[in-house]
Amino acid sequence: MIIQSRGEPDRSRLALLATSLRPEQWTKNLLLFAGLLFGGRLFDPEAVALACAAFAIFCALSGAMYLVNDISDRDVDRRHPIKELRPIASGALPAGTAAAAAALLAAGAITAAWLIAPRLAAIAGAYTLLLLAYSIRLKHIVIVDVLSIAGGFILRAVAGAVAVSVPIGPWLLACTTLLALFLAFSKRRHELVLLGEDAARHRPILEQYTPYLLDQMIAVVTASTVVAYAVFATSTDTAQRLGTRRLDLTIPFVLYGIFRYLYLVHQKRGGGSPAATLLNDRPLLACVVLWTGTVVLLMYSPLGK
Repeated sequence: MIIQSRGEPDRSRLALLATSLRPEQWTKNLLLFAGLLFGGRLFDPEAVALACAAFAIFCALSGAMYLVNDISDRDVDRRHPIKELRPIASGALPAGTAAAAAALLAAGAITAAWLIAPRLAAIAGAYTLLLLAYSIRLKHIVIVDVLSIAGGFILRAVAGAVAVSVPIGPWLLACTTLLALFLAFSKRRHELVLLGEDAARHRPILEQYTPYLLDQMIAVVTASTVVAYAVFATSTDTAQRLGTRRLDLTIPFVLYGIFRYLYLVHQKRGGGSPAATLLNDRPLLACVVLWTGTVVLLMYSPLGK
C-alpha cells in the first residue's frame, strides 16, 4: 500500500497551475526587449535590469490571462483533440483555484509595474483589460479577434520602451503590428486545417473564416510587413535615431524568416503556436538569432557607422 504524504497533493496542484501558466509561451514577451535594443541602452546595466523586470511582469500577466482564457474555454476545450488535456479542461485543476491564482498574479504584476513607473502600470492594466475582453467577448468577433491579439503585442513593445525610458518609433510599431497579424492569421489557418469540419464546434469564430480568406489576409500582411520593415531599415530617420546606416543588411533575415514561417504553415501544417514553431524549427530560430546579432553589431560597433 502506497501512502501519499500530505504535501504531495499541494505540489501536484502547483505543478498543474504552473503548466496552465504556459511558460513555453513567454517567449512572446521577449518583444519587451525591443526598446532596450533599439533605444541604444543594451549595455546599460540599469536599463537591462528594468527591462528584465518588465519582462517578468508581463510573463506573470500572460500567465494570468492564460488561466482566465482556459477557464472561459474549458467546456469547448473538452471537445478539442489536444486542448482537452489541459489541466482546467480535464478537471485536474479546479476553476476556482485557477481564478484565484490569476487574480493574485495580475494584481501583483500591476503593483510591481507601478513601483517601476506609473506609465508602465497603466500599460500593464490596459494589457490585462484587453486580454480579459478578448477571453470573454472579442475572440468571438471575426477579424476583431485577430486585431486584439495584435494589440497585445503592441502593448508589449510599448511597455518595453516605457520601462527603459526610450521612445519607440512609429515604423517599429507598424512592423510589430503587421508581424503580430501575420502570426495570428497563420494560427487561425492552422486551427482551421487541423480541426477540419469540426473547427466551428471547437472554436465558433472559425466558422467565419475559410482557408482561402485567411490566405488572402496572410498575403496582405506578409507584403505589408516586408515593405514596412524595408522602409524602417532604410529611412534617414532610422539612421539618425539608431546611429547606423547599414540596417538594410538585416532585410534578408526578415525575408527568410517570413518565408520559412509560411513554408511551415503551408507545407508542415505548423503555426498553431508561434512560440513552439520558433523554438522547434532550427532554421527559423537561427534566422532570429542571426538577425538579432546583426542588429546588435550594426548599432553597437563601428561596423555599422
